[in-house]
Amino acid sequence: MRIVFKTDYMQDIRPWKDSFQLTMYLILLVIVAAAPWLLDDFYLGELTNVLIWAIAGLGLMILTGHTGQVSLGHAAFLAFGCYANVILIEAGVPFLIAFPLAGILTGIAGVTVAIPALRLHGIYLAIFTMALSILMDDVIVLAEPITGGVAGKYLGGVEIFGHLVDRWATPDQFFWLVLIVAIFVTLGYINLLRAPLGRSFIAVRDSEVSAQAMGVDVAKTKTLSFALSCAVTGWAGALMGLYAGAFNNETFSVIISIQLLMMIVIGGLGSIHGAFLGAIVIGFLPQFLSISKEYVAAAFGGNTVAIPGLEFGIFGAILICFILFEPMGMYGRWLKIRTWFELFPFYRKDMFKRQKSYLKTERLR
Repeated sequence: MRIVFKTDYMQDIRPWKDSFQLTMYLILLVIVAAAPWLLDDFYLGELTNVLIWAIAGLGLMILTGHTGQVSLGHAAFLAFGCYANVILIEAGVPFLIAFPLAGILTGIAGVTVAIPALRLHGIYLAIFTMALSILMDDVIVLAEPITGGVAGKYLGGVEIFGHLVDRWATPDQFFWLVLIVAIFVTLGYINLLRAPLGRSFIAVRDSEVSAQAMGVDVAKTKTLSFALSCAVTGWAGALMGLYAGAFNNETFSVIISIQLLMMIVIGGLGSIHGAFLGAIVIGFLPQFLSISKEYVAAAFGGNTVAIPGLEFGIFGAILICFILFEPMGMYGRWLKIRTWFELFPFYRKDMFKRQKSYLKTERLR
């Protein structure tokens, strides 16, 4: 049993609990950074896809996991960031300027969406954002001179300091690009939660009435949450465009929004770890099913027949199991296991008992 003794107030707000946890994170980072030498191009591409999904999950986690605003329309912001990045590059803007600018523009678009959505709560906000995601499909088609419409756009590699970074030609360099973005976004997220703004996000999530009574500007906090969430999602969308190469209006459908929400629920709402754990599930599930079908066919005979909807069916079943048996997600289950070992034999089952997350004045919202 390992017990952390706190001797300084700074231990409560620093990014890691102790030097042991920091060492574990650094070891994990070194292993992931060494993936181009440990994996072939196929699995390296799958790991890159997981990291992109994790960045998108972090974007949605800011809004849903830490501010409590349910969104089913983040596919629209993925598309906005993707097209903004490509259009800027086609206009001659260098990638190192176009990429961050695409996220900023997506954040501004998120603010314009947040203003009419400030008075919406719960299911009404979810419906509003879902309608936005559906509407984005039509906007892309109608803006054909800019977006390419149904034909879509194609983006090959990009040049960074004279080096070609392409998913197919140089998969290792593209992986490191995505990894660097994921590290910067994660570090920024960690520091955001330690800042007063991040604490305001959590206060609004737990109770808007109580947060307002403590002096939190709820409207401003929600608007900033939308802006930051959409900016991070826009960067993920830009990387998705580079990863896909070719894309059109059907690439960022409303299904992507639903997958994003289910991903952070399975991973663990309200935790940075949950975005990465959920991304691992959604990224490797298709390959796991494909490999499993081959093993089943080899064991019992027959052909590997593609079953329509199998992936979404299994993903939905996993989601239902987590909602029923582990609402805190994968990271919540790990916390319980870790706490059991740390407190044994003093661990009690009701330590993680779910409580109502609303006041009597908010239950009808």
